[in-house]
Amino acid sequence: METFLTSCHEEALKANRGDGGPGFHVVLGNEACDMDSMVSVMAYAYFLSKTLSTNAAVLPVLNIPRSEFALRTDNVFLLRQSGVPQDMLIFREQLDLLQLQRTGRLALTLVDHNVLPSSDRDLEGAVVEVIDHHLLEREPSSSCPVTVEMVGSCATLVTERIVQKAPEILDPQLALLLYGTIVLDCVNMAPEAGKVTPKDSQYAAQLETRFPGLPPRGALFQSLQNARFDVSGLSTEQMLLKDMKVVTGGELHLAVSVIYLTLEDFLQRADLEKDLSAFSVEHGYNMLLAMTISFKDNKEPFRQLAIFSHSTLCREEMSQALEQARNPALSLCPISSPHSHIKAYLQGNTQASRKKLLPIIKDFLREREQDYCRADEEEEDCQFPPTPMNSLVEGCPLDNGLPRISAQALEEKFSKMADQEERTRSP
Repeated sequence: METFLTSCHEEALKANRGDGGPGFHVVLGNEACDMDSMVSVMAYAYFLSKTLSTNAAVLPVLNIPRSEFALRTDNVFLLRQSGVPQDMLIFREQLDLLQLQRTGRLALTLVDHNVLPSSDRDLEGAVVEVIDHHLLEREPSSSCPVTVEMVGSCATLVTERIVQKAPEILDPQLALLLYGTIVLDCVNMAPEAGKVTPKDSQYAAQLETRFPGLPPRGALFQSLQNARFDVSGLSTEQMLLKDMKVVTGGELHLAVSVIYLTLEDFLQRADLEKDLSAFSVEHGYNMLLAMTISFKDNKEPFRQLAIFSHSTLCREEMSQALEQARNPALSLCPISSPHSHIKAYLQGNTQASRKKLLPIIKDFLREREQDYCRADEEEEDCQFPPTPMNSLVEGCPLDNGLPRISAQALEEKFSKMADQEERTRSP
């Protein structure tokens, strides 16, 4: 893996200089860059580098700035355990994807998401493949094979592809990256968490069998979970950025962040509303959703939800959409909030992760935009025609009497009307 990543750095430098071969095949993860996204990018790019028949250089690109990577404490921990140096990773600002697209030198594979955000819509023409485990939003296309299956971890689908097509590239390092990700995403393969599927269990077991030197599952899960929930010393902004996805619809631009502590502790942070306001202004968000997660003594997840917006209308509309959601039902119960611009809930459906919440939010944004468009159309249809001016209206042209029209002008007018009528009758 180190040799591959080193060569990728060299190719990225060539790409930015306009050098290199005929093209670049970039594997791009989602903008949250959680462990599943990071490992799926690295592993699938490595797989493509061994199996692609083209001469394109394959580059794994993490979809965040390098400066934010340290906030992904579980990612940092797994890389350290696997012996992969952080400085070998390629981050979004290190490669000009749009320039490569404009020069016709970019092929793009999406992993752990199946549609590009609106900020990347100009890259859509370069997408040649998708591997994901979220709800399918992409329109079908014969030029872009799509693998979407609602398993617990995208790394499971990447492992499946490697095992089926190139099992020889698996080594203990790559196996640990994939195995650790599957175990963490599927909450130690516990059925009660509602994440694991038979396919996740199948490929985790295959990795365990082939690589008996892997750490014990329970111990590995606990180490990774401890690293993920280590938010000590993080500012409110860093907590929001640590695991965040952005959704846009109409004039609404909102961020959905997973927060790794209880909502009560989060709401008690000093200057919280001030920090949330500053974060919203800096990044251009109208609304922030914080999905907190913690675990009880019996290892069951405990979820809460907070909605922040200075717009009472937006906050109430989102609250109503989430309260009334049925696919899935979130089972929200309002709880006290010490902040006037924050609405807080206990989430009874603990299996409804952000992966299941995002489609609800996107549906709400689409319906909201359609309602506003219909309202605008109805308003235009209901506009009264302008009142015709007559002798009772102030400023009427007739106030000064009838305009003077000469006999010659009348003759010319009637002549034109007769000519027009004759042309209309002629075949």
